Amino acid sequence: MSLPAEFHEIARRVNNWGRWGSDDEIGTLNLITDAVVRDAAAGVRTGRRVPLALPLRQDGVQSGLIPGRVNPLHAMVQINQEIFGPGTVACSDDAVTMGLQAGTHWDALPHVSHSGRLYNGRPADSVTAHGGAAFSSIATARHLVSRGVLLDVARAHGTDRLPGGHAVTPEDLEAAQELAGTRVRAGDVVLVRTGQIRAYLAGDREGYAYPSPGLSVRTPEWFHARDVAAVANDTLTFEVFPPEIEDLWLPVHALHLVEMGMLQGQNWNLEELSTACGETGRYTFLLSAMPEPFAGATGTPVAPVAVL
Repeated sequence: MSLPAEFHEIARRVNNWGRWGSDDEIGTLNLITDAVVRDAAAGVRTGRRVPLALPLRQDGVQSGLIPGRVNPLHAMVQINQEIFGPGTVACSDDAVTMGLQAGTHWDALPHVSHSGRLYNGRPADSVTAHGGAAFSSIATARHLVSRGVLLDVARAHGTDRLPGGHAVTPEDLEAAQELAGTRVRAGDVVLVRTGQIRAYLAGDREGYAYPSPGLSVRTPEWFHARDVAAVANDTLTFEVFPPEIEDLWLPVHALHLVEMGMLQGQNWNLEELSTACGETGRYTFLLSAMPEPFAGATGTPVAPVAVL
């Protein structure tokens, strides 16, 4: 089934192909300039650090809904082993097998394709079994530090958690921006809180996965108009699930990653940050969210930290 005309119309309005040159591989991360980072660092007031990642564990967020995304399988490969002989210093080492998008993570630009194309018009078949992504792999996003803005949509609705299936609209983002008392600006990384992560934190992994609130297909134009550098939220699927348009699966992924060249993150724990921002009345912070540089990878675990 082909993508509907409505999708292609939005795609034309948000398309960034060629904006930073035909060879560009990092898309909207180009918007994070030295000046943006200087301003973000200058905004730190207390130095309070708020971690935003879920623990990587075998009973993590993945329920089997997404094929191949296994929760981290941790194993010890040596335990107090005197590898240089008896009486020498002993070492313990670990190994892990996991889906790179299993926990708190960034999706890289080649994570999805549509109509046979990736960001900047590159062919989808440039992602191969042996080499992974030939272009725009997560390793090309070599640094990601910027001003972060929490848009606490759940708090703006007067609730701890949006109902499953709630499509976060541009109007919701405007209301959360009003609550934050700031304006989203070029180069910002926007964190959208729905409160959905509370289901997982309470032990309801299935309820966390489905049904889920998430971003509406109408929101990419809102982010595009403000030159947002990246967006992350506290859900498994990022966009509303099940989809708001029947049989149109992952349209927001395609619009962000393919058309705009904008990273998106999932499974971010924004609960402590919501509390901290509510207590201080400040919803902006210095955000460090460095991708792990897996060559050829279409996503990566991340351990983001907000510095208030």
